[in-house]
Amino acid sequence: MPEGAARFCVGHEETAAVDMAESYVKKLCTTLMDAVTDRDPQVQEQICSALCALGEAQPGETLRACERYLQRHEKLAHPYRAMILKAVEAVVRSHISNLDKDMARAIILLASSEMTKAKDLVPDWQQAASSVLVAVGMRFINAVMEELLSRFQPGLLPHHFVVQTLASLAASNVFGMVPFLTSILSTMLPMLPMAKQDVTRVVFCSALRHFSESTLEYLANLDQAPDPTVRKDTFSSEIFSAYDVLFNHWLQSREAKLRLAVVEALGPMSHLLPNERLEEQLPRLIPGVLALYKKHAETFHVSKSLGQILEAAVNVGSRTLEIQLDALLAALHAQICVPVELSSPLVVSNQKEVLRCFTVLACFAPDRLLAFLLPKLDTNNERVRVGSLQVLRHIINSAAAQMEVRKLFILSSMRHPLLDTNNKQVKRAVVQVISAMAHHGYLEQPGGQAMMEYIVQQCALPPELQPKRQGLGSEDLPADSVRAISISTLYLISTTVDRMSDVLWPYLLEFLTPVQFTGALTPLCRSLAHLALKRQEAGADAFLSQYEASANLPSPYAITARLLVVSSDPYVGDGRGAASLRLLHVLHQRIHPLLGPRWETTIPRLVQHLDECTEETLSRKEWEEKLLMFLRDTLAVVSDNTWVSQLSLEMCKQLPCYNGMPQEKNFLYKCIGTTLGAASSKEVVRKHLQELLETARYQEEAEHEGLACCFGICAISHLDDALAQLEDFVRSDVFRKSVGILSIFKDRSESEVEKVKGTLILCYGHVAAQAPRELVLARVEADILRNMFQYFSTKVGRAPPWGHSHGPRLVTLLLSVVQVLGIKVETKDPALKLCLVQSVCMVSQAICGSAQAGAFHFSWKAELVAHMMEFIRAEPLDSLRTPLRKMAMVACTLLVSLEPPLEEQMRAEVTHGCLHSVMALLPEPEGEDASDRKALYLDTVHALEDLLTSLLHRNMTPQGLQIMVEHLNPWIKSPRSHERERALGVSACLLRYFLEHLHVSALVPFHNLGLLVGLFSPRCADLWPATRQEAVGCIYSLLYLQLGYEGFARDYRDDVAEQLLALRDSLVHPDLSVLFHTCHSIAQIIGKRLPPDQLISLLLTIFEALGDPDKNCSHAATVMINCLLKERGGVLLEKVPEIISMLRSKLQGTQEEHVLKAAQHSVYLLASQHRAAVVSSLLGSPLPFDSHTCTLWRALAVDPSLTTQVLRLLLEKMNRDVPFKESRAFLLSSTPDRVATLLPLAATCALYEVLSAPASGAAVLELYPELFVALLLRISCTVGVQLPRNLQAKERRSSGGPPAIRNLEPCSSAVDTLQAMLLRGGSEEVVWHLELEGGWELLRTSEGHEEGVTQLARAMAKHAGPRLPLVMKALISTQSSAYEIQRVTSTAFLAELLSSNVVNDLMLLESLLVNLAARQKDTCASVRRLVLRGLANLASSSPDKVRAHGPQLVTALIGGLDDADDLHSLVALEAMAGLARLLDLVEPWDLRSVLLHVAIRIRPFFDSEKVEFRRASICLFGHLSKACHGDCEDVVLEQTLSALAPLLLHLCDPQAAVVTACRFALRMCGPNLACEELTAAFQKHLQDGRGLHFGEFLNTTCKHLMLHFPDLLGRLVSTSLFYFKSSWEDVRAAAPMFTGFLVLHADRELRHQVDLEQLLAALQLLLKDPVPMVRMKAAETLGRLVKFA
Repeated sequence: MPEGAARFCVGHEETAAVDMAESYVKKLCTTLMDAVTDRDPQVQEQICSALCALGEAQPGETLRACERYLQRHEKLAHPYRAMILKAVEAVVRSHISNLDKDMARAIILLASSEMTKAKDLVPDWQQAASSVLVAVGMRFINAVMEELLSRFQPGLLPHHFVVQTLASLAASNVFGMVPFLTSILSTMLPMLPMAKQDVTRVVFCSALRHFSESTLEYLANLDQAPDPTVRKDTFSSEIFSAYDVLFNHWLQSREAKLRLAVVEALGPMSHLLPNERLEEQLPRLIPGVLALYKKHAETFHVSKSLGQILEAAVNVGSRTLEIQLDALLAALHAQICVPVELSSPLVVSNQKEVLRCFTVLACFAPDRLLAFLLPKLDTNNERVRVGSLQVLRHIINSAAAQMEVRKLFILSSMRHPLLDTNNKQVKRAVVQVISAMAHHGYLEQPGGQAMMEYIVQQCALPPELQPKRQGLGSEDLPADSVRAISISTLYLISTTVDRMSDVLWPYLLEFLTPVQFTGALTPLCRSLAHLALKRQEAGADAFLSQYEASANLPSPYAITARLLVVSSDPYVGDGRGAASLRLLHVLHQRIHPLLGPRWETTIPRLVQHLDECTEETLSRKEWEEKLLMFLRDTLAVVSDNTWVSQLSLEMCKQLPCYNGMPQEKNFLYKCIGTTLGAASSKEVVRKHLQELLETARYQEEAEHEGLACCFGICAISHLDDALAQLEDFVRSDVFRKSVGILSIFKDRSESEVEKVKGTLILCYGHVAAQAPRELVLARVEADILRNMFQYFSTKVGRAPPWGHSHGPRLVTLLLSVVQVLGIKVETKDPALKLCLVQSVCMVSQAICGSAQAGAFHFSWKAELVAHMMEFIRAEPLDSLRTPLRKMAMVACTLLVSLEPPLEEQMRAEVTHGCLHSVMALLPEPEGEDASDRKALYLDTVHALEDLLTSLLHRNMTPQGLQIMVEHLNPWIKSPRSHERERALGVSACLLRYFLEHLHVSALVPFHNLGLLVGLFSPRCADLWPATRQEAVGCIYSLLYLQLGYEGFARDYRDDVAEQLLALRDSLVHPDLSVLFHTCHSIAQIIGKRLPPDQLISLLLTIFEALGDPDKNCSHAATVMINCLLKERGGVLLEKVPEIISMLRSKLQGTQEEHVLKAAQHSVYLLASQHRAAVVSSLLGSPLPFDSHTCTLWRALAVDPSLTTQVLRLLLEKMNRDVPFKESRAFLLSSTPDRVATLLPLAATCALYEVLSAPASGAAVLELYPELFVALLLRISCTVGVQLPRNLQAKERRSSGGPPAIRNLEPCSSAVDTLQAMLLRGGSEEVVWHLELEGGWELLRTSEGHEEGVTQLARAMAKHAGPRLPLVMKALISTQSSAYEIQRVTSTAFLAELLSSNVVNDLMLLESLLVNLAARQKDTCASVRRLVLRGLANLASSSPDKVRAHGPQLVTALIGGLDDADDLHSLVALEAMAGLARLLDLVEPWDLRSVLLHVAIRIRPFFDSEKVEFRRASICLFGHLSKACHGDCEDVVLEQTLSALAPLLLHLCDPQAAVVTACRFALRMCGPNLACEELTAAFQKHLQDGRGLHFGEFLNTTCKHLMLHFPDLLGRLVSTSLFYFKSSWEDVRAAAPMFTGFLVLHADRELRHQVDLEQLLAALQLLLKDPVPMVRMKAAETLGRLVKFA
């Protein structure tokens, strides 16, 4: 062939290939564009993405196809044309650099045509076309402009989107568009008057705005511009002409959108106007723009444009702008006062633009601006003031140079805003202004300190959040926000603004001591500490000199007192304790020169303690003690009486500052006492104490304790002075005027007098408690107690002239005197009582703590105890509100231990009175203060226990213990539970104390042990758990007391008695059976340790409890009596005649336990002689058995030999008759109803009752196989069986009454009986196992009976293996039963046994296999199916046997696959499941002959509609693959490749079980493919339990398939096409995705394997699928088919 001809042929072939590719791409594009009309938006998006994917691969062909499609389908609706145009735009933008001119020209013409085809506006469509032109214009601006200008002709209004496209081009391609602007503007200007419609005018305005902005950007970047000669003047005249139309004509329009478009354009246009024209237009332009504020709600664009106009005016040095200033400022100020809604971005942006306008004006005319703005600060209008402050802050920051010389003027104008204390928004704005001032040097000027004082005031605001007012949005901020910003501002000014250091130091110290700044202490201390450290770094001289220069600063004593006191509540105010201590540490040099070294160690330790604790964990008492120790240490270091005196004086001065703060004030009192204690001058001490007494606020109860603590602490060093000052105060005119007899009703009310006296009494108590013990004893009666009772019992203000020797009679004498005077003696003020009781406690404690307490004869003891008892008796019994009762008992406890001892009568009165006061208290109701009341109650009970133990300590004998218990006896037996609980708790406490302090000098009998044990024993079953436990504790203590009296050592532990502790723990929440069993065990323990001589008294005492109103205790008494009699005597056997009598007379009228036991025993005696008659008679009882009949049945299980005979009789009667009879309820009924026969039903119910008796266990073990098999078969033949009609009617009649004893339904009664039999036969685990698995419920239903039998067999094999040989033997004999259901039941049970190792261990395997093989031909398909299951179960129990019987097992299971009588393929399903289990164990050569047959036979089940068939077949295929690894390569590989596509696609199966099977099968198939990458991918992604990203996995799989098996492409695609029609939508969606990934990774040379026409047709059908996801995947795949183009 000639060379030219050859070249011609080659060229012709290449051209043909290109044409073919173009045709194919066109077809793909056409298919996708045909589907673009899909209704689902996501599908539409996917189609567009597919088009873009085609464009990425073949941009030219795709663009050409889109162009032609749009040209040929003129009637395609515009929404779909818009979508295609969007795809075109995306392709163009991605490949603009590779786009040739011809294609660009075609696209430009297409987009231009699409954009202008419709004269009316169709925004989505025309915008899409416009975007295409803009995208092309990024490179081909000239061609685009040529087309656009052709449609932009003079004299004719252009299309709306032509103008908009010009505007968009100007914005996106500045350097390309500006050169065209001259011609565009010249053409556009004549059009402007022609535009009559608002929408046209809007687009012209938008274009002019973009043109102006592009020009300004061009002029700003001339160094980069293509034509650097362009100037502003080039466009000025045209812009002015356009401005004239826009401003003079269009701005007056009624259409809001047009007005906004005009004003948006005027802003950038103003920069291009000629200077003289701008100056000329400003008098009209600015008012025109300002007028728009009133016409528009959204004013952002107006403000932005106004800012641009103002900048342009200032840039040209406008003179006329000054004329407009007033109007400008007024309008802008009105805008800044508009409330800001943070949810509206435009409002926030408008605020920013308005502030920008103010910045321009501040630079232009600062004086005019301030003259306008600052008077606005004086207005009362909140919004005006807040807005003005915002502007002021802004110009302080943005126009700092212009404001520099005007600082004083601005500061002076802040006077009125500083006085606004109510408006939180104003305060927040003021703080922000002050912050700006601080950064720009304002606060250094005169008046700056007022600003700082304002900041501190805001820091002192309370931190609580205040509720917002409704309707004001974000205006009304909570107080905490003002406080938070003030704190932040103060700290930032102190630490970051260096120039403020001289302003703030030491000025901020002035705010430490005033009360109104307490809330600001934490930020103040932190700021001051920072400033002080900076000063110290500068030098000590500078630090001190600057401090001493100011006369208004607080003294060192004031600072020390203030910081120390506020530290007592350290976590208040954001941690003021640590901040105060750190400041104190920094100021140590100013406080006192000697304190530095000591405070270097002590203060850091205090701060560290605060850091390690929290507000919840810090002990306030411990913390205050640490602070007082710090104060004492400080005073010791200073050791200067003058300094100490000055400090104490300052502390006293600060007392009024803490009115209303009781905790801080009390601590300050303690500090004063500590400081006075360190003072060496008695005059100073007496003077300050006198002032404290005279100035104390006695009407505040919280101050009583503080003043008393002060006196007590001071008395440590100055006891005489403290006592003398108290007496001097009483004698003083101040006190007489207050509490004198004649003037009591003139000057002060009675309640105030009581408070003064209470405080004085409390002072004496604290003095006694704190003063040195060796000094207190000599003063306690003569000075302390005498004065206390004088103030308490009389109104007399001056001490009587008696000597101290009259102490014990003082109270009596005072009473006589005041009675003569006619004055009321007995006070009713509870606070005064409490003060007296507290003081008595402290006095008694002081005496007890003295080393001479044992030799001290306290003559006041009896009178004080009597007084305390009067208080106790006067307390109400209906509530517990004050600690008076508790404190009085504490006082009595302390007094009892003192000498001389109380008389017996007094001891009894104290015991009885205190018990009655606490025991009779009503239970507290639940409420807000329930926890506080509970704590008070517990404290009161503890006080009672301490008092009783102190009384018992005086008589530690059995008789003394008996006396105490006698007092408690009425409460122990009380009908009210809470009283019993309290009494038992107190009794247990007393017994423990008696045991702990027991000292036996000689072996003496504990003669009242039986009485005491008998009293507490029945309470072991009390209704209240706490009472039960306390009763056991009492018995425990009594038994150890007995051991102690028998001579055992105190640390001896008795094994029997110790068992009570375990029993006590079990009494918390037991049911009744456990409770009474525990009582029985307790009685056994008592019986073992009780001496014989105590038995009678014990029994008599317990017999009394039989009538206890608490039935539980009565019951427990019965249990304990029986147990004791059994353990210690044969009383019960002697009562046989009486028990028989009770059976006859009381069985119907009582349910008491002892009556029931007697009845059971009687029946037992009768049955021992006449068992057949008793059984027959009881079987004749009406069904269902009533409770009495059931009780009698259970009595037959007492003796094992009797029980065995009774069970045999019942089994015989149950099996004698047929289990049911068939009858038709209706003549036309298709299936007869099965009705239970009565005798077997009654025998089953009787068996249950006998078997439920615990004593029947031995008989059950003997008859275990017979009972088990008979009951199992009874269950099987009663499934679905009904009760006889007469029993059904009886059950219906009883349904409205109390429930029957047991369910009479035949199957349920049989199941219950089998459960009882297993429980009694020692197979509890079997019952529990089935209960957990739900097996018992399954046995009752027709649908679940087979599974229930399987679970029962599994449980028997696991938990009752030794029983199986006899059970299996009995069961095999029933396999020829005439009842099909019984054969199914027995086969299911035996089949399941083969899954357990126990059959192999018991050598039952071979016989089981033989028996099951014999049933393969059974007429029942269920039996045949269960036989196959049993054979497969061999894999679980005996894998080695599988290999031995491999061929026979495989043959049997394959026979199941081909079972011809299996209509529903259930036998085949069982065969597949069985083969899957056996294949791993069968020898490979046993599989070769059947492998192909099995694989082909199960393949149709892969796509079965039934999930179990899909799962089983796929799972079996996986096992086939696994079993043949390395063997049968050809057959396995072929079958694996055939199954690969179905397995991959079924990973999207809707059923999780099928997906799991597919994962397994694919993992097993991997090695057979001989591809390491695929095997690794399957192992990585398909592990069970791991999430699968299906798309990623499928992509990876297809990649490896096409790399290693390229020849499979056609085969896999063909298989995938089959699943395009799957009924499961997820699989149907996965199929095209699978195809798409295959194509994606296949070489283009493999396209011949795929029938593209068929594939394309199938995908076109999928594009019409009803499921959107399927259509999306089809579209995605179409986009990938471009590879074969």
